[in-house]
Amino acid sequence: MSAWIDRILKEFTADLARLWIAADPDDVLLDERVLAGLRERGFELLPFEDSVVFRAEYEERYRAAWDSGESGPAKALILHLRGTNVGDLPWDYLRQARQVSLSLANLFAKLSYNVVRQIGPEHHEALYAAQTQHASQALGESLTKDFILTHLFRISPHLISRPEDLWRELLRLHYRDAALPPVLGEHVAQVLGDSAVFKSLPLSELFCSKATLLRVVQEAWYRYWSDRGVTGTRTGEPPAPDFAARADVPFEHPDVRVIVDSMFLDGLLHPLAVNGALPTIPEWAKVGIVQDPLALRNLVGEGIKGLQGALPTVDSSYRDWISTARRFGEVLARFHSLDSTRAEGLRAAIVELQTSSDERLRQWTAKHYADLPSLPVAKSPVMVHHVPRFLSIRRGAGEEKIALLVFDGLAVDQWVQIREALAKRAPRYAFDESACFAWLPTLTSVSRQAIFSGLKPREFADTIESTAPEPNQWSRFWQDQGLRANEVLYRKGIKRNDQLAELDGALSSPVLKVVGIVVDTVDEIVHGAPLGKRGVAALIESWCESGFVERLLDQLADKGFRVYLTADHGNVEAVGQGRPKQGVAAELRGERVRTYRSEVLAAESATSNPNSYRLDVAGLPTNFFSLFAGGRSAFMPDAEQAVVHGGISVEELLVPFVKVSRSS
Repeated sequence: MSAWIDRILKEFTADLARLWIAADPDDVLLDERVLAGLRERGFELLPFEDSVVFRAEYEERYRAAWDSGESGPAKALILHLRGTNVGDLPWDYLRQARQVSLSLANLFAKLSYNVVRQIGPEHHEALYAAQTQHASQALGESLTKDFILTHLFRISPHLISRPEDLWRELLRLHYRDAALPPVLGEHVAQVLGDSAVFKSLPLSELFCSKATLLRVVQEAWYRYWSDRGVTGTRTGEPPAPDFAARADVPFEHPDVRVIVDSMFLDGLLHPLAVNGALPTIPEWAKVGIVQDPLALRNLVGEGIKGLQGALPTVDSSYRDWISTARRFGEVLARFHSLDSTRAEGLRAAIVELQTSSDERLRQWTAKHYADLPSLPVAKSPVMVHHVPRFLSIRRGAGEEKIALLVFDGLAVDQWVQIREALAKRAPRYAFDESACFAWLPTLTSVSRQAIFSGLKPREFADTIESTAPEPNQWSRFWQDQGLRANEVLYRKGIKRNDQLAELDGALSSPVLKVVGIVVDTVDEIVHGAPLGKRGVAALIESWCESGFVERLLDQLADKGFRVYLTADHGNVEAVGQGRPKQGVAAELRGERVRTYRSEVLAAESATSNPNSYRLDVAGLPTNFFSLFAGGRSAFMPDAEQAVVHGGISVEELLVPFVKVSRSS
C-alpha cells in the first residue's frame, strides 16, 4: 500500500471505537483505495448529508445490532462530514464517537492549498509522493502550479517553444484522459501566451477540454489531406465548421503521429473516407484514411485487438472501466456499421472481447462496487444517483438553468451512433463525454429512480419495483436545494416530433430552472428488436434521421438550458437458458436478473439454475436479493435470442454521461 493511503488509514483503528466522526472538508476519505482500505479494516463510511437519513441508517442497521451484542454490518462506522463544523452534529453522536480531522492543507503542508484543492483526487497519491521526495520548502501558488505540472502531468510549459512540443503534450494528455484542471490550464496559457507561435490558439481550452482538442485535431487532419489533394467523405464528421479553431498540427512529426494513430484506432478521431486512386500515402497515415469498406473493417479489427490487450484487472480503478467502456462503445458502434459480411468476419473477435470484459468486470464489481456510491461527484458523477448532486454543483457554479435528458436503455455504443448522427445533422453541438455506473441490478425501476431521486435504492426501498414516484422524487430533490415546485419540470414518454410542441410550451415558463426528461425511444426499440444489436443500430439510425434529437436539443438550448445526457442502463445481446421455475416468487422478472424479497427463495433459485450467480450489492434494500444470469445468457426460453438488460456487463452497467453544448 502507498505512503498516501497509509498516512490516511493510520488514523483509524476499528477496535478504538464503533462510531467515528471524520471532519473531511476536502473529501480525502472518498478515494476508492482509501475506502477499500477502510473496508478491509472493518469500517463502513456513511456521508452525513441528511441527519434524518443518517440517523435512520445508523439506528436500524448498526446501533440496534451492536446494542444487542451482534456484529452488525461492520465493526465500526464512520460518520463522514464534508466540513469542519463538528459541533453542529447531534450531541449523542459527539458523546459516543471518536473524532478525526483530515484536510489537504495539513496533508500537503508544503504546497499551496488554494491550488491543491483544485486538483482531482485521482492525483493525490502521486502528488503526496512527489511532495515527500521533491518539495524541500513551502511553495507559493505559482511554484506549486509548476511543481504539479512537472511531477504529475510531466509538462513544463517553460520548455514548450515549438508546435511539435505543444501538440505532443496536448495529445499525450488527452489520450490518457488526463485533461488539466482549469487552474493549471490557465497557468500554461499564461506562460505560453506571449509566444507568437501560439497566440491564435485557445490554449487553456485545449489543455482542459478533450472535446475541444479532438475537434481541432479532426479539422486539422482533413485540411492536412485537402492541402495535399486528397478529398473525400468525412466519416462521422460534418464539413469543417466555421466556428472551430483552426490549427496546423505537425502530423508528420514522430512524437505526434504515434499518438494520432492510436486515437484513430480507438475511435477518438474519424478517418477520411476517399474513393478512387490515391497518391502514395506514408504507412503511418493509413490508419486515418479509409479507401474502401475493407479498410474500415481492418480498423475495427485493430481496435478490438487494442482493447483486448488493455482490459482492466480486478485491482484497476473505476476510471479505467469508464475509459474502457468508452473505447468499447466506439469500436462496437463501428462494428455495427459494417455490412453483414464483413461484420460476420469479426464476430468471433467481438464475442471473445465481450466474454473477457464481462468476466473481468464481474470480478472487479464483486470487490469494488460497494465503494462507488460514496465517491465524490464534483468533477463528474461516478454512479447515476450522483447525477442530481453534480447538477446542483453546476447550478452553484453559474449554470442557472439545467436540463437532464435520460435516454432510457441507451448503451454507450448507441450513444456513439446518436453523436455521429448529430455531428452530421447539427454540427454546432459539441460533447464533453464521460460515463458512469448504473445501479445493480440494471433494471429501469432501480437505476432510473436513483437518477431522479439522487438516492441509493435502499433509500427508496418501498418503491423499488416502480418508476411512478420519479416526478415527486425529482421535485423533492430540487426543493431540498432551495428551488420552488414550479421551478422544476419532469416529463417522460417523450419520443416523437409531434410531442415537442407541447413540451416547448412547458419549457417556455419564465420561472423554470431545472428540467428532467425521459426519452423512451431506445428502450422501446431494444425490447422490440428482432435482429439483435445490429437491428437496434439500424432502427436508431432511422430515428435519428427524423430529426427528433436535434430538435429537442435546440428547444432546450434556445431557452438557455445547459443540457446533460445520461441513461439508466445499457443493453446486450443474450441467449436464453430457460426460465427459473418459481411461478410468481420473483418480485422483478427481468431477462438478465431475477429479484426476490426472500433470502431462502433467492438461494433456492440459484441452486436450481447452475448458470447463474448472486452478488451482495451494497446500497440495495436489506430484503432485496438478486440472481443474475451467467455470461451472456438470459432467463428466457432455451436458445431464444434478444437484446436485454439487468445484468453485469460493460454494455449494461456503464452508461454515457455527456455535457452537450452549442456554439453560437
